[in-house]
Amino acid sequence: MSTAVEYTANHELPFVSSGLLKRLSVLTYGMVAYVTGCVGLFWLILGFGGLVPVGVSGVKVESTTSAVLVNIALIVLFAVQHTVMARSGFKQWLSRYLPVAAERATFMLFSGVMSILAVYFWQSLPGTVWAVENTTLQIVLQAGYALAWAYMLLATFVTNHFELMGLRQVYLYFRNQPYQPLPFTNRLMYRYSRHPMMLGFLVGMWSVPVMSAGHLVMAMLFTLYIFFGITFEERDLTRKFGETYRKYKKEIAAFIPGIY
Repeated sequence: MSTAVEYTANHELPFVSSGLLKRLSVLTYGMVAYVTGCVGLFWLILGFGGLVPVGVSGVKVESTTSAVLVNIALIVLFAVQHTVMARSGFKQWLSRYLPVAAERATFMLFSGVMSILAVYFWQSLPGTVWAVENTTLQIVLQAGYALAWAYMLLATFVTNHFELMGLRQVYLYFRNQPYQPLPFTNRLMYRYSRHPMMLGFLVGMWSVPVMSAGHLVMAMLFTLYIFFGITFEERDLTRKFGETYRKYKKEIAAFIPGIY
């Protein structure tokens, strides 16, 4: 898992001048990757809220146990992709085959594909865990859902949305300009939370008035992955920034000050 902090810091990209056709191809690749990543992300977001269908493929297993196993496998594949592709060793390997400027776009492309696959092949499960009937509480949960996802998306812009999504890198490459790393930032919500995007994700997927069994399994699996992925990410950030990140980690809560 990678958050905005990692991609707004001293992440150097070597500058190599390239021909127009190659630069245009990389720019197009980055734009396709951005759209694919956004489709996967927003399908997840809207699916959590019950605003769009999930599990729409014709592939259905017969038993509840098999359905749960398929769902676990889908999230495990998602987690493996995110964890492996965020590691520096993988990035170095990828640079042998693609311009370094396309590395983040490639991460976004595969993230989008894995999100789409997870939602598309998700297996429904019988039962409803809770269904809130109180109108006031329904409004509170729906507001929490909307605000959480808005908070998550805003967090991407507080740093640099286009850097995080790989567009800035491919645009600079297209312009034949050397990559200039962005400074480490702790503005706004990053002054209080090291992982505001993940906080928004957590709150958003649990703030629903109707929690089906399938939704519960998805939320639990993503919650486990978020805590698992943050552990690896913070190790990388500590290695990269050293004392700067150790101080930041000591002073700033992971999610909510005074809680965690």
